[in-house]
Amino acid sequence: MLTEEQKNFYDENGYLMVEDVVTAGQLAELRRITYDFIEKSRNVTESNGVYDLDEGHSADAPRLTRIKLPHKQHPYFWDLLKNSAITEVLTELLGPDTMIQTSKLNTKAPGGGAAVEWHQDWAFYPHTNDSMLAFGLMLEDVTEDNGPLMVIPGTHKGPLLSHMANGVFAGAIDPDDPLFEKEKAVTLTGRAGSMTVHHARTLHGSAPNMSDRNRLILFYECHAADAWPLLGAGSYIHSLGQRLLWQDLQERLITGELCLTPRMEAVPVSIPLPPAPDASSIFKTQKSSGVKSAFA
Repeated sequence: MLTEEQKNFYDENGYLMVEDVVTAGQLAELRRITYDFIEKSRNVTESNGVYDLDEGHSADAPRLTRIKLPHKQHPYFWDLLKNSAITEVLTELLGPDTMIQTSKLNTKAPGGGAAVEWHQDWAFYPHTNDSMLAFGLMLEDVTEDNGPLMVIPGTHKGPLLSHMANGVFAGAIDPDDPLFEKEKAVTLTGRAGSMTVHHARTLHGSAPNMSDRNRLILFYECHAADAWPLLGAGSYIHSLGQRLLWQDLQERLITGELCLTPRMEAVPVSIPLPPAPDASSIFKTQKSSGVKSAFA
């Protein structure tokens, strides 16, 4: 699926754009399912296990920030990750044994849909090694005006920037951090069916959606099976006992086999504690922490 040139580009820059990674039929089915979820959100009045509502959401005008864990909400999202060209990209970049960390379908509503402040995914879930990445599959065309993903090349090889504000884990960096080189940012726009890839340590963010249409991007966050989470990260797995953890590991396996011998590497680590007043989503973490916005 990927050329050697693409693999080298990803290794050097910490991001990649892969065009036409799904077929026309797969894209149509993804859109159908997604818009069905959005339609059903009209009856939802507060965020729950499926929906994260944006400000101004109503039955007449549904506004969502995201559909949570789509791979658990509908089997098609999971099947696509396990049996498609996406799977090929995954194994080519992470090796034969891979697992899902989490998924989300960011729907970023039109007319000011919430920004995602600049951050490194790695700050949220440090592991024993950083063979971790995120795919962003565009379900509609993504343009400059509807809040596209932005990345800063090469930051996956640099330090972990501070994600603290007001004494809590803010899930975002301070835009005044001298290590934040915003002028180097690359904006990732593309046609529906294209997919971004970014390394877990790559600094990224996205502005509000100022267009008149939803920005629909399906995110899969994945890692090599020998990357094991460190205690203290914001994940449900730390509340599981051995039996449930073993079951969960098997359910999260995408390709290959589970690994019970974690690969340890000298990677920069900071535990994301103490939590923000509301740590139920990245949007609420960033907002409730009082972190300064880079998009104000």
